[in-house]
Amino acid sequence: MKNKIAGYVLVLFTIVSCNSNAQTKKLSLEPKKGKAIAVFAEGCFWCSEHVFEAVVGVDEAVSGYAGGSIKNPSYEQVGTNRTGHAESIAVYYDPKIVSFKELVNVFFASQDPTTPNQQGPDKGSSYRSIAFYRNAAEKQIIENKIKELTTNKVFANPIVTEVKPLTDFYEAEEYHQNYVKLNPNQPYVKGVSLPRYNKFKKTYKGKLKPKS
Repeated sequence: MKNKIAGYVLVLFTIVSCNSNAQTKKLSLEPKKGKAIAVFAEGCFWCSEHVFEAVVGVDEAVSGYAGGSIKNPSYEQVGTNRTGHAESIAVYYDPKIVSFKELVNVFFASQDPTTPNQQGPDKGSSYRSIAFYRNAAEKQIIENKIKELTTNKVFANPIVTEVKPLTDFYEAEEYHQNYVKLNPNQPYVKGVSLPRYNKFKKTYKGKLKPKS
């Protein structure tokens, strides 16, 4: 397993080196009329994006960075775990088809929310679990879900997911967008992203898009 992780790290380092001059931009958090937006962080955004875009009612998921303190952070900067940002996704959805509450269900069903600053082989604060909220109602939904999961002992260990107000979201570099779909044979995708996605599909009780 250590050799596999080392291979993934080497691939990621190569990607970063080749794209170190790539710029990020602040994403508008105002959805189109009749639509809504939610932001989550649950480890590597490649898999998170792939998971949420499979859910019925989700129009698009954008990979990016949230929860930090500096403007326009790069992938390389976020990877140092010094900016406060976490790899995140902005989920644009139709609230008439899928609710924020259901997206919170997806969030907790597609990760291990009990591992501090880690998701699978990825370690560091940039991989921590965060559920962002835009108003008091969304915050309550998240807190109720955590209480439910804790009461029902769904996870063996305590949930460490942060519940934070949504401020700025920075869209990740273009090469990160739709990464799993565009790079199905990339080693990390085959070894980590797709197995995690397939595990989610087996356990998730909600509606997924055909051939997702």
